[in-house]
Amino acid sequence: MKKKVISCPKCGAPVYVYQNPIPTVDIIIETEKGIVLIKRKNPPYGWAIPGGFVDYGESLEEAAIREAKEETGLDVELVRQFHTYSNPNRDPRQHTITTVYIAKAKGVPKAGDDAADLGIFTQDNLPSPLVFDHSQILADYFASKNKIL
Repeated sequence: MKKKVISCPKCGAPVYVYQNPIPTVDIIIETEKGIVLIKRKNPPYGWAIPGGFVDYGESLEEAAIREAKEETGLDVELVRQFHTYSNPNRDPRQHTITTVYIAKAKGVPKAGDDAADLGIFTQDNLPSPLVFDHSQILADYFASKNKIL
């Protein structure tokens, strides 16, 4: 656990400051024609699953619904929590932990917030490059969808 010690400016007592991973959410939005991916307007550039940072005081579910709306214009219904990904190198900007949700949506998505563009894709026509660890997330997602129950 990374921590550093600083001195209290009033009394000089040691104060421990912890460096913790940042929580994020990603939302695999299923439509009749495929899944919605966004083309990022900000670095790192490339295609991504819609998502973002969880605001203080916000649940993961609230963050997922908010981020989906901000980036795609879609009102989503969360179907289930899919998986959590925590590789410290998954985001080149900082250590993040993402909880991925699967959601359903109807309507026409429209790029918004930090999305420069968006598209609907299937397993057979995924765009490139996919940023962060989204190639792995989508591989896991499609593998789970293709399992025979």
